[in-house]
Amino acid sequence: MTAAGRDAQGTSASLVATFDGKGVGLVATFDGKGVGLVATGAWIAERAAELEKIVDDAAGRYQTARSIDIDLARLDRLDTFGAWLIERLNRAFTARGASTRIIGLSDSDRGLMDEVRLVNRTAGRDAAAANGILLALDSIGRAVAEIGASLVLLAHLLGALTMVVLGTIAHPARLRLTSLVHHLEKVGWRAVPIVALSTFLIGAIIAQQGIFHFRTFGAEVYVVDMVGILVLREVGVLIVCVMVAGRSGSAYTAELGSMKMREEIDALRTMGFDPVEVLVLPRIVALVIAVPLLTFIGAMAALYGAELVCWLYGGMTPDIFHARLREAISVPTFAVGMIKAPFMALVIGLVACVDGFEVDGSAASLGLKTTSSVVKSIFLVIVLDGFFAMFFAAIGM
Repeated sequence: MTAAGRDAQGTSASLVATFDGKGVGLVATFDGKGVGLVATGAWIAERAAELEKIVDDAAGRYQTARSIDIDLARLDRLDTFGAWLIERLNRAFTARGASTRIIGLSDSDRGLMDEVRLVNRTAGRDAAAANGILLALDSIGRAVAEIGASLVLLAHLLGALTMVVLGTIAHPARLRLTSLVHHLEKVGWRAVPIVALSTFLIGAIIAQQGIFHFRTFGAEVYVVDMVGILVLREVGVLIVCVMVAGRSGSAYTAELGSMKMREEIDALRTMGFDPVEVLVLPRIVALVIAVPLLTFIGAMAALYGAELVCWLYGGMTPDIFHARLREAISVPTFAVGMIKAPFMALVIGLVACVDGFEVDGSAASLGLKTTSSVVKSIFLVIVLDGFFAMFFAAIGM
């Protein structure tokens, strides 16, 4: 049963429903500046019908108020339904241009209200059209902020890894050799077949396209120069790093993310172990060792693929191919690609581990972070390759 009342001076009113002798509802107070609504009792789903009527009555009764405070300090209980009713009342006043505040919220209920506040937040068509530029700027700003936060996390992990490496150099026994060999076998040895096959095909395709177009000018022999320089300087290491990012980087993120979800990383800290030393160092060292070796294998496979195509499709004998290749390339050409490989491996490992540590408790977060890890790794590898290209051009390599 619901009762509504107001005193003689018009300074207070109430919209209260009584259940088992306990009042549940809104008590209003007035001053010169606005209206204060004090929620009382238990705002729970069992009181749904009465609470909805109270909220609707309050929204209609005080629709002319310009300033409204909704005080939740006297609530006994609050569930999701009650939180939504309070948010609905808040939105009703805000939609009429009133200035509203929710005050007196306990720490235990703050998270619930924050979640409910995000429900059904859709801007109208006119608002979206009027603020299209602001929405675009907001999206750009958020993206830049996320990039900045990611770079900060990368810098933090790089610093922690540097300290761990220095400690390991001072005390070599701290290096977990079993873990290192295990990860080296996973990211190195098991990756050889797919890397060799993929780079073999890439070399063959580049050679075939080169012969097809160079034949117009009678310059098929220069295909060897193009393939040799491209594979050894750029394409070989890029293809290998892209495959490592998709294969091993995603695996690192998924492994660390799963450990984060199961609180195994917190358990390591509790036992006095440093997660960077136990989990990150062996993985990144394995990548730094494996990627240059895979780059060499991939480059050789690509050259063999190009040689096979030049022989079968271009009519160029292996002797001519080898002679031309020796003239076209030099040791610095080979060194450029090999120098890039460990730095790209470090970037892939750092990004994968950072995203793994950022996974929260949901499976959706694990999937998003794994995808994000691969995308960011590939992007940063390409950016790093661009910086290396400018650097080697500046020093004459």
